[in-house]
Amino acid sequence: MADLKLFRVTAGVATELHSMTVALERSLQQLIERNMEEMFATRFLASEFSTGSRHGGRIDSLGIDENNSPVIFEYKRATNENVINQGLFYLNWLLDHKAEFTLLVMEKLGRDVAGAIDWRAPRLVCVASGYTRYDEHAVEQINRSIDLVTYRDFGGELFALELVHASRVEPQSANDAPDVSRGHGRTVTELLGQSSAELTALYEQLDAYLVALGDDVSKKATKQYFAYRRLKNFACVEVHPQSRNLLVYLKVNPDDVELEEGFSRDVRNIGHFGTGELELRISNQRHLDRAQHLLQASYENS
Repeated sequence: MADLKLFRVTAGVATELHSMTVALERSLQQLIERNMEEMFATRFLASEFSTGSRHGGRIDSLGIDENNSPVIFEYKRATNENVINQGLFYLNWLLDHKAEFTLLVMEKLGRDVAGAIDWRAPRLVCVASGYTRYDEHAVEQINRSIDLVTYRDFGGELFALELVHASRVEPQSANDAPDVSRGHGRTVTELLGQSSAELTALYEQLDAYLVALGDDVSKKATKQYFAYRRLKNFACVEVHPQSRNLLVYLKVNPDDVELEEGFSRDVRNIGHFGTGELELRISNQRHLDRAQHLLQASYENS
């Protein structure tokens, strides 16, 4: 982010927009809370959430992301403030107080969302003007899902976010995950394990392509799909052994795509697991080759 330069071009003349940190940490927090769904694909739940008199803390912001994982946001204006340790302190509290978070979700978003909370890998999102190399090394040693995000404000006209480091924990157990009726309750990981060698190989090629799109790509296995994300999901992959195909949901406007029967479909008004408006049905190598430019576009849009 330190190397990012933005210019306003008027009649062929470029004028640099100088970046800065926000004047007050609270201003940063309010901006992100008002725009949390657009910026992070996370539904906002609460600001300055009290952890009780005994614990004696306040979580800057709480949300639940598009994969139904709880998310804690902590903000710092300066690079040298220890935002990571503070966030971990609250993350541990959250894991010990699931009932309080569930009640909050029920009050704000309803019983259906509360019943779908995935507790296997709650996330901590740290937002600061910068981090040290020690910060990035530290999160690699911690068995938690942590995003380090930097921000810059360009004169109040433009606001930039960059995911500089993502540390992910692969869920080890489905015991705390929501129940699903589709596929007799089998997880996407189990469905992949029951797939033919051909479908497994096809998924492995798709997986390798998605992960290689950028260093900022991370992957999460939910019960119903594999989610590939930057700050937000850009691809959600379902595995269907019986029909021998992969369903991929992308954040690409179907109006910008020439839809092909049996390959691509507009699902804006069709219920489905995962997030995305465009569905691709990938059954063979030819489908995967045709999908690549759309996978790239969804990555760039996220």
